[in-house]
Amino acid sequence: MPGALSSLKILDFTTLLPGPFGTMLMADMGADIIRVESPLRPDLVRLLPPIVDGVSAVHRFINRSKRSLAINLKTEVGVKVIQELVQSYDIVVEQFRPGVMERLGLGYEDLKPFNPALIYCSISGYGQTGPYRDRAGHDINYLSVAGVTYSNGRKSTGPTPMSLQVADVAGGSYHGVMGILAAVIHRQQTGEGQYVDISLTDAAFSMQISTAPNSLVAGVEPELEEMIFNGGTFYDCYETQDGRHLSIAGIEPHFFENICQTLGHPEWSCHALSPDPDVQLMLKTEFTAIIRTKTLAEWEQVFKGVDSCTEPVLSFSEACDHPQIKARELLVKVGEIGSKQVQLACPIKFSETPPSYRFAGVAPGEHNVEILSELGYTSDEINHFNKQP
Repeated sequence: MPGALSSLKILDFTTLLPGPFGTMLMADMGADIIRVESPLRPDLVRLLPPIVDGVSAVHRFINRSKRSLAINLKTEVGVKVIQELVQSYDIVVEQFRPGVMERLGLGYEDLKPFNPALIYCSISGYGQTGPYRDRAGHDINYLSVAGVTYSNGRKSTGPTPMSLQVADVAGGSYHGVMGILAAVIHRQQTGEGQYVDISLTDAAFSMQISTAPNSLVAGVEPELEEMIFNGGTFYDCYETQDGRHLSIAGIEPHFFENICQTLGHPEWSCHALSPDPDVQLMLKTEFTAIIRTKTLAEWEQVFKGVDSCTEPVLSFSEACDHPQIKARELLVKVGEIGSKQVQLACPIKFSETPPSYRFAGVAPGEHNVEILSELGYTSDEINHFNKQP
């Protein structure tokens, strides 16, 4: 059964994480994706451990179902192949610093004459404009500039890194996919292609839904452990007797009442959303002392069946074995028989067009012959092409 995005044909020039994860999601949903790679300089993801049978497990995951074309974009023949491909592969995703594709003669304005309906998406750390457009960075830098890292952490230790790449994935990958699909809908209605500029910093800045209004409207600066969701209230993780942690998040009055009753203190129920920091400190102090009296397993039994928004803090391996994760089939085996690798599944469920996983990430240039043959190149021309530096 064809996937929901089986009508899309995409040229993917991205490396590392934001672009590749986004295009992987579209490949899971059926998009035909050609990953354009340098034959001289490997994507660093290919070098990330663990290395299994000589191949990075991370690469095999985030580049699954993508065909690979290894091509030197600094050569005339390399540029010519791309010009030919965009006539049918009418979506381009690139992740270089601003200006790199233009210098190669492969920018949006360069390729648009070969396909006026071209959709061209650039994903970068700071966007295509502004004083930081050429600045290097990583996830924590983008979150820091966006004002997110400032209020993430504990007062006793200061701001801390997050355990997953929020700017890269939530900012770059997901916003990139949204921008592309919005442009596809626009093209379906008008026949027009367009340029899409995705900044990881822009996206991270815009995701501050619960903190921005306090600052912009009420003049309250988000500080460490002073907001509802960053440790400023009872909404937090509490250490158990055995050194594990229980998350307590029932901020709604009816959930909070159930928590207080279960802990044996129904008199606290009126304090769920109290703005008084002293009240919240009292709740956190009391919760901390009580939760330390039992093991995590014991607390799981205590709260079993209680509608309260309390859950154990699981390790990744424990999450993999959780019945909810299993029921949602969030792990899949991808690859050839005998070399299948367990990977994270596409998290989107469709009733009619389920995701598919055709193959794990391949070697650079694995599909050179196949792709060039589709363009009409002869065997001799392909052999000559493959000998190019």
